[in-house]
Amino acid sequence: MNILFFQAALGIYLVSAAGYIMYILKPDRTWTSAASLWLAVLGFLSQITYFTLRWTESGRIPITGFFEAINFLGMGIIFVFLIMEFRYKIAALGSFMLPLVIILMVPVLFLSTTIKELNPMLKSGWLGVHTSLAVFGDAAFAFACIVSIMYLIQERQVKAKRLGAIFHRLPSLEIMDTLGYRALTIGWPLFTLGMISGSIWANIAWGTYWSWDPKETWSLITWVVYLALLHLRTIGWRGRKMAVLSIAGFMFVLISFYVVSRVNIGRHTF
Repeated sequence: MNILFFQAALGIYLVSAAGYIMYILKPDRTWTSAASLWLAVLGFLSQITYFTLRWTESGRIPITGFFEAINFLGMGIIFVFLIMEFRYKIAALGSFMLPLVIILMVPVLFLSTTIKELNPMLKSGWLGVHTSLAVFGDAAFAFACIVSIMYLIQERQVKAKRLGAIFHRLPSLEIMDTLGYRALTIGWPLFTLGMISGSIWANIAWGTYWSWDPKETWSLITWVVYLALLHLRTIGWRGRKMAVLSIAGFMFVLISFYVVSRVNIGRHTF
C-alpha cells in the first residue's frame, strides 16, 4: 500500500513540474504557478503518507535502504523548496526543483521495494537522528545547487542582453547569490551534526566512532568540500565562482548516493 502513495506523489510532482515549466516559459499563464505550488503540496502530503505507512509496516523509521533513502531525500528537497517558496515567493524555483526531485526519484521505481529487517545492532534512536540530519543537509545543498543553476542562466541572459520570458521570471543575481549562500550555511551545520550523530551511533553499535568505510570516507570528503566553499565565501568569493562551486559540490552528494552507496562495501546500506 505504501508504494501506491509514493507512485502517486511522483505522478503529482510530474504534473506540478509541467505547470511550473509552463509558467516560466509562458508569461501570460501566471495562474500555473499557484496551481503547481498546491500540487507540490499535495505530492508532499502523499509522500508523507507513504513514509508513515512504511514506518508502520516496517516497525522502524524507513531510511535504511537505498530505495527508502532516495525517497527521503526527495521529501527533504520538496520540504526545503516549500519553505523557501512560501517564505520568498519565488515561483521560478519550482521550474528547477521539481524536475530535480523527479530525476532523483525515478530510478528507484526499478528497485526492489521489499521491506528488509534491520540488523538488531542498529536498532537505536540514533538511526532517525543521524539519517534525518544528514539528508536534510543534503536537501539544503540541493537547493543551493538549483539556485546556482538559476544564477548562471540569469547571468548568461544579462551578458547576452537577451531578456526573454525566463529573465523576467528569475530573481535578481544578488538575491540568488544570497539564497544560495544561506542554503549552504544551513546545510553544512546539519550535515556536520549528521556526521557527529552517525559517529556516536557507530560507537554504540560497533565499538568504534569511525571505520573509514567508503560511505564514511566520501561523506568526509563532501564535508570538506562544503567547508571550503563557506571559507571561500568569507574571503570574498561570490557570484559566478560560488555558483559553479556549489553545483560541483552537489555532484559529490549525488556520487555519495548513487555510486558510493551501491558499492556494497562497509557497514552502510545506503
